[in-house]
Amino acid sequence: MFPLETRILVIDDMPSIRDLVKNTLKAMGYKNIQEAGDGEEGLKLLLQHNSPGTQFQLVISDWNMPKMKGLDLLKQVRATTEWANLPFVLLTSESERDQVTEAVLAGVSQYIVKPFSAKIFEDKLKAAYAKHNKA
Repeated sequence: MFPLETRILVIDDMPSIRDLVKNTLKAMGYKNIQEAGDGEEGLKLLLQHNSPGTQFQLVISDWNMPKMKGLDLLKQVRATTEWANLPFVLLTSESERDQVTEAVLAGVSQYIVKPFSAKIFEDKLKAAYAKHNKA
């Protein structure tokens, strides 16, 4: 599982979903959480926090957002050398096979379909951590 001091960026255009994700993370013991309201704002934060010791270590992003969709942000993240292995979890209300396939091909770490339980959320984070920390 991700260490409790992990720096996490939560991106969603709905404040209620951001609050839900943040509260779930806090209940798990995480405290170092920042948020953004869309993909463009998320990208700006990633760029601002791109020096050692300030970099985000996990991104949890909604798929469908104005300005920049989560999948487009994921593709930009994967195309950036410093972020090529950054754990990236997509949240969405979509569960279509084609979308899941597109996200996997783009390099998503995990995919969580809304609504989700705290247990599913935690299990997906564990799987994302395992994917990025295999020996």
